Amino acid sequence: MPDLSLLKTLCTTDGISGDETAVRDRILQEIRPYIDDYSITPLGNLIAFKKGASRPKTKLMAEAHMDEVGMTVTHITKEGLLKFEPVGGIDPRVLAGTSVTVAGRYPGVIDVKPIHLIDRSDQCKAVPITELYVDIGAKDEADAERHIALGDSITFSPFFDMQHGTIKSRALDDRAGCFLLIEWLKKPLPYDMIFVFSVQEEIGLRGAKTAAYTVAPQAAIVVETTTAADIAGVSPEKQVCHVGKGPVLSFMDRATIYDREYFRMALQIAENAGIPCQVKQAIAGGNDSGAIHTARGGIRTIAVSLPCRYLHSPVGLISEEDLLHTAALLPLLSEKIAETDPSVLQNI
Repeated sequence: MPDLSLLKTLCTTDGISGDETAVRDRILQEIRPYIDDYSITPLGNLIAFKKGASRPKTKLMAEAHMDEVGMTVTHITKEGLLKFEPVGGIDPRVLAGTSVTVAGRYPGVIDVKPIHLIDRSDQCKAVPITELYVDIGAKDEADAERHIALGDSITFSPFFDMQHGTIKSRALDDRAGCFLLIEWLKKPLPYDMIFVFSVQEEIGLRGAKTAAYTVAPQAAIVVETTTAADIAGVSPEKQVCHVGKGPVLSFMDRATIYDREYFRMALQIAENAGIPCQVKQAIAGGNDSGAIHTARGGIRTIAVSLPCRYLHSPVGLISEEDLLHTAALLPLLSEKIAETDPSVLQNI
């Protein structure tokens, strides 16, 4: 079992899209002893190179994004309340009454009208984001401005818990993917590889787009989390994937049609190794593969994802076993891709 205290550190470090510096610094601190070279791109991606035992036939990049969804301060009212806009896709239903942290150090709460002041007809409706504020307890506008500036980041408050074989935390999307890459590159590699920790996935796959152009790999493995809707009230055909049933492979989503040979290859490798694995049962969502696979002349791409309940909310949930099984699958898949000529399609 890898040391999950690192995952806790990653998940409880603030880093919304465009403000990932603290996360990147922590990752670099962790990986520096294990890599041969690295660079930080103008947009903020961390690109690390690790030499393996041999040069690969296929230049391979593994990628996970550092950013999390959150909010940003857009206005301070006369009363000292903070107006905000979301950074990334956030469901307004999860916001009212939620504990948050502003500018990395000021705790606050998103306001919610007392239930006894709400018309009965409105009690089941989500409050629009335009009607919400963050309350940090400031006395007035001047008091708030002594601590807060426009553009400051707002994150869901840190939370991390491990019980019942699960991990519950904010920002598992995609600090769990970053954690897997870190643990992977700490070990000896059979082939040279590039590891990318990218920025700004949640607002349009921007870091991955520039990283893929810079690295110019022939193939890419994107390590992500994906929606698990295996909860009460969701019919089986709409549950997408299941926590506890292994890493998730996609053949298609809203941003990518994945490399069919790599998709079949990954399923076969998992079966041969006795690693539980599942196929995403919905054409929904997307990830950095959408930007990577169309970069330059095209990059053969596959995504390996952790099933995660409650994505883009204050607390997500993943399985410890899924984390371990994903960690086991990634090096096997990468070795097969790296040793195969990228222009040759084989019968797997």
